[in-house]
Amino acid sequence: MSVFASLVERLADLLQPLFGVSAAAAAIVLFTAFVRLLVHPLARAAARGQKARTALQPRIAELRRRHGRDPEKLRRAVLELHTREKVSPLSGCLPSLLQVPAFFLMYHLFSSEEIGGRANGLLDHQLFAAPLGGRWADALGDGGVFGGAGVVYVGLFAVVAVVAWFGYRLSRRMMAAQSATAGVGEGEQVPGLGAVTKVMPFMSFFTLVSVAVMPLAAALYVVTSTTWGLVERAVLYR
Repeated sequence: MSVFASLVERLADLLQPLFGVSAAAAAIVLFTAFVRLLVHPLARAAARGQKARTALQPRIAELRRRHGRDPEKLRRAVLELHTREKVSPLSGCLPSLLQVPAFFLMYHLFSSEEIGGRANGLLDHQLFAAPLGGRWADALGDGGVFGGAGVVYVGLFAVVAVVAWFGYRLSRRMMAAQSATAGVGEGEQVPGLGAVTKVMPFMSFFTLVSVAVMPLAAALYVVTSTTWGLVERAVLYR
């Protein structure tokens, strides 16, 4: 933790002439971009896997018609199809899972009063008027919604809402394309698709809730990563 804190501090010092008091926030954005670049090859592989799974949908629909009354036989047939075609149903999860350690590192770094036995100097850094170690509740207690820190959160929430909305629309288009490829009509939906469609808005806007309860530095990491991911998906899955 102390090594990582030192790296963030040094990067913030380098960015100080350009970003002033928000140099540490800019360092977090750059760190997030670096993490996303590291996992980008996996994201490309996940996109190829998704396209391969979409191409298998007509064959899976046929298996569902043949074995719909025997769930266990259907499960084995679908698994055998994926194995035969060398397509993993879980390949799309890997890029997200590999980012979890980076997120928890950032969260812990800006939640700890001490790092390496010394006071955590990173907590003194800000994004404009909002401390990077603070939370939305702190901003509300110090000036309210339209106080200095509150306005920063309002802007952050607006960005999250826009990204979540576009992410929701992109997910809906992708699911509609998969259904069309599978040849599924309105009266014969793929099992579980309707439930996923209903839950999707909550999944898309979950980031809005998480940003409100985590330290601002971790929220900035999440917002940057989510925005990157949306652009990445729009490009790779077009």
